[in-house]
Amino acid sequence: MDMQELPLIEHLGELRKRLILTLSSFILLFVIAFLFVEEIYGWLVRDLHHNLALLGPSDVLWVYFMIAGVLAIAGTIPVAAHQTWLFMRPGLTKREQRVTVAFIPGLFFLFIVGLSFGYFVVYPTVLSFLSALSAENFEMMFTAEKYFKFMLDLTVPFGFIFEIPLVVMFLTSLGVINPALLSKARKISYFVLVLVAVFITPPDLVSDILVTIPLLILYEASVTLSRIVYRKRLKLETKREEGAWEQAS
Repeated sequence: MDMQELPLIEHLGELRKRLILTLSSFILLFVIAFLFVEEIYGWLVRDLHHNLALLGPSDVLWVYFMIAGVLAIAGTIPVAAHQTWLFMRPGLTKREQRVTVAFIPGLFFLFIVGLSFGYFVVYPTVLSFLSALSAENFEMMFTAEKYFKFMLDLTVPFGFIFEIPLVVMFLTSLGVINPALLSKARKISYFVLVLVAVFITPPDLVSDILVTIPLLILYEASVTLSRIVYRKRLKLETKREEGAWEQAS
């Protein structure tokens, strides 16, 4: 076998190992969540005054799988981030290793914050608006599938969206992006974020606005955080250059 092929085979083997560990964690967390899914389901529908309807015997499994799946994804995020870090670690400098591992807890925390924002702020607001809109002329009936699909559409995306500032800080610390680039791309970014908001929300103006505004705020927060990280990075590089110059002289 060609000796040049060995590093590639080793990398593929390492990648396979990290993927298996991540998938195993997801499966384990899914099983644990599924064991308590009835209690979780009861908590999620605690404010409803009637039971949700099922259109088929398999709908209840779909709903339970969906709930357990979201919880498993949330729990797998730090595991996946850590496995990714372990895979990339040999190619990183000591500083880059410290920087990247420091962001792992933040990924999980911001995902939970995003889910909470979607569930406690956006979802009830949109649901109340749509219920009031149809109250006079229609009798609204909820099926379990429609209800939870609507709920997840307004909550899960925020889990990932709220991680944007952390990702921007991470990429800035590694020198991949900088605040000047983010500022220049503001118009295009705004346009893309509006499209994302329209795509992930139900087809009504209130939902679009409630999702668009946090997205734009998060983008501006990302630009500000990028400036802070970029300045610290420049100061650190300046100190290193001064130290190298002093040693050379």
